[in-house]
Amino acid sequence: MRPSSLRSILIAALSLSSAPLLPCAHGQDDAAKSESAPVPDSLESRFGYAYGFQIGKQLQRSGLSIDLEQFNRALKEALDGKDSAMTDAEVQAAFNDVQKKSEELKATAGKAFLEENGKKEGVKTTDSGLQYLVIQEGSGESPSAEDVVKVHYRGSLIDGTEFDSSYSRNEPASFPLNRVIPAWTEGLQLMKTGAKYRFFVPYQLGYGEQGSPPDIPPYSTLIFDVELLGVGGE
Repeated sequence: MRPSSLRSILIAALSLSSAPLLPCAHGQDDAAKSESAPVPDSLESRFGYAYGFQIGKQLQRSGLSIDLEQFNRALKEALDGKDSAMTDAEVQAAFNDVQKKSEELKATAGKAFLEENGKKEGVKTTDSGLQYLVIQEGSGESPSAEDVVKVHYRGSLIDGTEFDSSYSRNEPASFPLNRVIPAWTEGLQLMKTGAKYRFFVPYQLGYGEQGSPPDIPPYSTLIFDVELLGVGGE
């Protein structure tokens, strides 16, 4: 559960050890290929294209815009060995401001997701803003906030990225219900042992404005599939 700041997004994009430089869909149409510019043939040109494309994809996924004219100017001046037109303090301020904008975009996207999700059949919304969907009802005991519960769960971001799963570890988790995020403290008390619920968690009921680095970005709306296996000594 952790975020990537704009700086870390750019660093990741510029890291040769990160994801493959040129991910492409299998079965790409040859006609579509022929309409684009020729594939670079020299090492320098291939590396330049790969580097630029990776940065572009990272920025596109972030939802942020960039002034390409200034980007190209700064890149050329750096490669030419010139001094930066901005001071270190101005550079840091720019990163901080864009990071704030990125977080605001995440909060807005999460709010829009929950607004639409709340209209779906079967989705219920509590007074706190927690949304849940009953996948399977249980028949056993419901926990109180002071109980220790045993659960299986899977957590993901709204883009489908999975950040944690007890199923993947093949090992249920046990914990006091008052020691977890507010959404879980509230949501599991709605369940009976044997139930499976899906929780849709506003950032305020999850990991808040700070997120949980490096997997959960700040202001992240989360989705949890939770199976209540036992309460207390069950």
